[in-house]
Amino acid sequence: MDYKRQVFTVDLLERYAAKGHGVITCMASGNDVIVLGTSTGWLIRHDFGVGDSYDIDLSTGRADQSIYKVFVDPGGSHCLANVIGNGASDTYYMHAKWPKPRVLTKLKGLVINTVAWNRQQITEASTREVILGTDNGQLHEIAVDEKDKREKYVKFIFQLSDMPEAFKGLQMETASFNTGTRYCIMAVTPTRLYCFTGNGSPEAVFASYVDRAVHFMELPGDIPNRQLHFFIKQRRAVHFAWLSGAGIYHGGLNFGAQNRSSNGAVSFVENKALLDYSKLSDGGEVVKPSSIALSEFHFLLLIGNRVKVVNRISEQIVEELYFDQTSESASKGIIGLSIDASAGLFYAYDENSIFQVSVTDEGRDMWKVYLDLKEYAAALANCSDPYQRDQVYLEQAETAFSAGDFFRAASFFAKINYALSFEEITLKFIGIGEQDALRTFLLRKLDNIGKDDKFQIMMISTWATELYLDKINRLLLEDDSPEKRNSEYQSILMEFRAFLSDSKDVLDEATTMKILESYGRVDELVYFASLMEQHGIVIHHYIQQGEAKRALDVLQKPGVSVELQYKFAPDLIMLDAYETVESWMTRKDLNPRKLIPAMMSYSSEPHAKNETHEVIKYLEFCVHRLQNEDPGVHNLLLSLYAKKEDDSALLRFLQCKFGKGRPNGPDFFYDPKYALRLCLKEKRMRACVHIYSMMFMHEEAVALALQVDPELAMAEADKVEDDEDLRKKLWLMVAKHVVEQEKGTKRDNIRKAIAFLKETDGLLKIEDILPFFPDFALIDDFKEAICSSLEDYNQQIEKLKEEMNDATHGADNIRNDISALAQRYTVVDRDEECGVCKRVILPSTDHRVSRGYTTIGAMAPFYVFPCGHAFHAQCLVAHVTKCTDRHQAEYILDLQKQLTLMSVEPKDGVNGGLSGDELTTSMTPIDKIRSQLDDAIASECPFCGDLMISEISKPFVLPEESYLVSSWEIMSKNVGSEKGIAFVV
Repeated sequence: MDYKRQVFTVDLLERYAAKGHGVITCMASGNDVIVLGTSTGWLIRHDFGVGDSYDIDLSTGRADQSIYKVFVDPGGSHCLANVIGNGASDTYYMHAKWPKPRVLTKLKGLVINTVAWNRQQITEASTREVILGTDNGQLHEIAVDEKDKREKYVKFIFQLSDMPEAFKGLQMETASFNTGTRYCIMAVTPTRLYCFTGNGSPEAVFASYVDRAVHFMELPGDIPNRQLHFFIKQRRAVHFAWLSGAGIYHGGLNFGAQNRSSNGAVSFVENKALLDYSKLSDGGEVVKPSSIALSEFHFLLLIGNRVKVVNRISEQIVEELYFDQTSESASKGIIGLSIDASAGLFYAYDENSIFQVSVTDEGRDMWKVYLDLKEYAAALANCSDPYQRDQVYLEQAETAFSAGDFFRAASFFAKINYALSFEEITLKFIGIGEQDALRTFLLRKLDNIGKDDKFQIMMISTWATELYLDKINRLLLEDDSPEKRNSEYQSILMEFRAFLSDSKDVLDEATTMKILESYGRVDELVYFASLMEQHGIVIHHYIQQGEAKRALDVLQKPGVSVELQYKFAPDLIMLDAYETVESWMTRKDLNPRKLIPAMMSYSSEPHAKNETHEVIKYLEFCVHRLQNEDPGVHNLLLSLYAKKEDDSALLRFLQCKFGKGRPNGPDFFYDPKYALRLCLKEKRMRACVHIYSMMFMHEEAVALALQVDPELAMAEADKVEDDEDLRKKLWLMVAKHVVEQEKGTKRDNIRKAIAFLKETDGLLKIEDILPFFPDFALIDDFKEAICSSLEDYNQQIEKLKEEMNDATHGADNIRNDISALAQRYTVVDRDEECGVCKRVILPSTDHRVSRGYTTIGAMAPFYVFPCGHAFHAQCLVAHVTKCTDRHQAEYILDLQKQLTLMSVEPKDGVNGGLSGDELTTSMTPIDKIRSQLDDAIASECPFCGDLMISEISKPFVLPEESYLVSSWEIMSKNVGSEKGIAFVV
């Protein structure tokens, strides 16, 4: 593969990492922490995260002690080291926070080859379950807590019995389920790979294999170093690699799956494959790797002093990495590789140095790898930009196109944005005559175009519309069997309608309608018009088809303009009057006035005698149910009633008071003059009589009624109640008609006329109708009637006499009352106080009280009421003016002003001896004004009358009455200048 830049790069991390403690024998890493073991038993820890480094001697002073293996957990906190020498083996545990390690005595003598950490559950404080694989084919489980400074337990859990071999690699993964924690453990020996699964704990997992066979994969072959590695992504192992003698056995890991192998065992390995070492030799001698590291897409294989990077998917060597070693170290080569899964780094080491292998954009060209392998889904998943995706879609499209799968090719071509132009793709399908595939391409292209490119969307949608119509027409012309053709035709028709529905917002309305019309697809034109809410076109089509019900259904839809109701009303009511009127009656937003042309057009057509007149039904609905007040509507209904043979409906309509209950509203809304002309034209005389009466043309009403029915004339004459003269005149018209129309003998005519008089309730007398009889009629025929009339007059005369006597008696009583009023007086106690100012009414000097306005000494004028309250005149004026309303107060002040201007004092005893009539006729102007002032301020006691009651809800002085206070003060000075006058009330 052609890479633009190196994905993997090597950098020298530490040249003399052993720090003089011998040579490096082993190495482990995790979370930017590197732990080295040396040949002299020293443990060296480098923490590159914090920049710290220290070394610990595990040889305990003994010679020939070498660290065989060292293991670090993914978090870099826990470390296990196996020290061997002189035939002995010790295992040490060390925590990052401890100053010195602790020997695990229960593991003494065991050579630890491999360790499996519980990556999901391990913490800085506790290792949780750790599985150790030994050189003698045993598995042990330990757990150490940092705070306890010692192991919690060390226990043996499994041993290979059928083929005891040393464990060379060990990995563990856990997954949580509803049933508990599931453990998946993979272990390798020199020739086999074992898989253990179970729930509960590692001990329980291995205990379950006592009674069942262990699932394994055997790959014999010689190799210097067997290794097993998991690739960890987001703290979860996703694939594995086993460096075996036969090759690199690798595959995916799915710990949630329940796959079963051919022997029935549960397996979590998927997509297994074996990379043969011969693919790494380039045709030369096959050299097997001495160490392996696993990345997301590659194997890092240590072969001699270099690392070959092999793509895991294509199994091709993509890079070779070389190390900057010293001459001494180069002769001995690179010892091994180490993986820091947490940091995403790889390390290589020789006897003295540490090298860091970094990864940069490892998956950048993986899309090409998958594309070459025809794994298109994986290729798309690894594309990083639209150009790469275009290449994948282009490859898929060209492959499908070459295979003749044009519809599939169209779908892939539609996803291409840059690799191939729109015109080039369309010409491919046009060139081979694949119109259906071209249509598919256009439709899929619409799905992939951005919404902002509206013009292109409109053009493509329009083209697709034409292709649909072309397909529909071709199906109609094909000679296939009717069943097949009809099935495909209906299918494409439904698809086309769905397309129109989805594309209605992007298609140009006028252009699309022209295209549909040019292809003769009327039904689709109507369907599209309905989608575009061109309801007028839809309704017009249904009317042409005679489908009034469907047209009315369209009009009833929400959002349809009410103007369309008026536009199509004439056609619809002529097509189906019943359904049209029923539809109108369901709407309350219609203006019946605008429907009048349609209703008049319908009414002008002849109808069967017993047929229900739909227009009358609708107008009655408007008038009675909707309470419509439009004169045009009422006039039309009246005209239709007038044309009916039976005038009962017309009379009922005329008698209805449609404005009843509305203040100042009319009783009817039709034009009475128009109604009168119409009824006269149609010879509806009873209706004319009613209209005359309604227009207060009672004489015309009675005259016309006499031509129809005398009884009707009498009823009309009797309607007039507030005009006695007019009522009598109308009855005289009826009487004249009755007398002149009688055809019997004279005596019978007179008898009937006399009987008619009784029906007038005394309104007419015999003398009123005598002029209507012929001059030669004998008076004997009227004797009874004349006598009866004279008796009535006599009774009226007697009644008038009684009323005159009553009036005379009443006048005498009034005259007596006036005389008695002049003699009326009251007694005022000498200590009586004014009700307003609380000062005594009478001064301390001797004085007398006389009738009227008699001046006695210097006594101030005052008022005394029957209830006993007394007030000074000026106090009473001030109080009433203050408490009464504004207009009354102004009236009182005006009277006082007039009194002041006259300033004429009455003489002593001026009114003392006059009678009532004389008093009234001889009053001077000043007396009249004083009388008016008395009525204004002393008609009732201000403390006992209505004035006091009204005071409950009033403030003491209203803002608008403040000006009266000053006015009263000015006027009261004038009143106070009056000399002592007593007012007796």
